[in-house]
Amino acid sequence: MPERGGLISTEELAGLINQGNLRIYDCTTYLDYQPEGSPVPYIARPGTRTFEEGHIPGADFLDLQGEFSDKSSALHFMMAPTAQLEAAFGRHGLGNDSRAVLYSIGNMMWSTRFWWMLQSLGFDALVLDGGFDKWKAEGRAIETGPAKGYPPAAFTAKPRAGYFVDSRQTLKASSEAGSVVVNALGPQFHKGLEPSRYGRPGRIPGSVNVSAATLVDPEEKTFLPLTEAEKKFASAGVTKNKRVVAYCGGGISATMDLLQLHRLGYQNLTLYDGSMGEWAKDESLPIETG
Repeated sequence: MPERGGLISTEELAGLINQGNLRIYDCTTYLDYQPEGSPVPYIARPGTRTFEEGHIPGADFLDLQGEFSDKSSALHFMMAPTAQLEAAFGRHGLGNDSRAVLYSIGNMMWSTRFWWMLQSLGFDALVLDGGFDKWKAEGRAIETGPAKGYPPAAFTAKPRAGYFVDSRQTLKASSEAGSVVVNALGPQFHKGLEPSRYGRPGRIPGSVNVSAATLVDPEEKTFLPLTEAEKKFASAGVTKNKRVVAYCGGGISATMDLLQLHRLGYQNLTLYDGSMGEWAKDESLPIETG
């Protein structure tokens, strides 16, 4: 099956590790979930401690919430203004001629979120398949201590339209014959069978469920082969002739679905950035259970 880029294997990265224009970034964030009834579902904590305990040699660390999200939004992780992102990526040594590899610990969704952000800015980065977990399990070289960082660079965005949509655009898409809205959360949350940390339980009406967790091999921590991923999307009615609007809880795990769809050759992909963190709290928006 022909595929588009987006992933790099641990073996491939090991062969590139000494290239001068290579930029490797640990993108890990941890979520400290708050008790039910708290005004916020979780507190975002950058993965600096685990980075210092061990990282891929030469890597730098990117703090998604601290440097790369919209500081004016009450929601976590919302896409930041282009100028803010140009400055932040430049501080971390990413130039337009760099080759960037993104990874995270425990869950690839943090690296796929950065991949999607960079895609929207006109930069094609690569996600390390299996992340740091696979790299470490294979006994590959590891560094410890704080990030040494890369020399600052000039990063000039070339924004691509249509990568993010808001709640009203998502509501419109949910009733359009040519669109399909995809929920990347687990089936229990999609059906509203468990309380939601975001507010009202349930899903965006008409949305289908392709959980991000089902796109990953639980043993290897790598993405499933594309033939298996394609079957999962097709069985949910996600086809290439439709516009895909993906969402989850906070616009993070849905980017795993988007990466696989991108690799499968889907062209019309977008992310509802506010996701259930916004939708579930807005009583003016419909919600569906069952």
